[in-house]
Amino acid sequence: MQYNFLSATVLLILITDPLGNIPIFINALRGVAKERRRIVILREVAIAFGILLLFMLVGDRFLRAMSLTDLSLRLGGGIVLFLIALRMIFPHPDGPMGGDSRGGEPLIVPLAIPALAGPSALATVMLLTSQAPGQMWEWVGALTVTMMVCAVVLVLAEKIQHWLGERAVTAFERLMGLVLVAISVEMILTGIRTFVHQLAATG
Repeated sequence: MQYNFLSATVLLILITDPLGNIPIFINALRGVAKERRRIVILREVAIAFGILLLFMLVGDRFLRAMSLTDLSLRLGGGIVLFLIALRMIFPHPDGPMGGDSRGGEPLIVPLAIPALAGPSALATVMLLTSQAPGQMWEWVGALTVTMMVCAVVLVLAEKIQHWLGERAVTAFERLMGLVLVAISVEMILTGIRTFVHQLAATG
């Protein structure tokens, strides 16, 4: 699959799943004073952005250092993405990423990681740069837009849940899960086709 700025932005928004993360953020911030919630959300989004940007910038070097190819990343990322998409369609009580029972103000876990910067998001940003390192500015732009969307949606999380209702939010999450299943299957099939072609070429 060849991505551009728009398709990469859509893919990253689907993977970070701001609407699906609304219940996780509301639940995690219950013990936080209302005047602090916006600050905490923006801080966690900024941390997630920093982590994803780091993986985007050095991901290709990391792959080379670990003797990994973009083919293995495509297959691994597709499998992880498929599993997370299944949890979006068949939701767990604690959300697609699991829950966190600790009280107080959350820091990094579980909001920045893994709710926003989870395994599938990390794999995706590395996959984008390994496939087309010359389009780095497009990928950085797509990530920036994605994090801005996440910040706006999550700051307005309580209002959105009130306006749409829990059923509508759940329906949106399952719809995004279906789209992610299709994307993950395409990633896996592309990886398998590439592997078969490589085998045929060497054989």
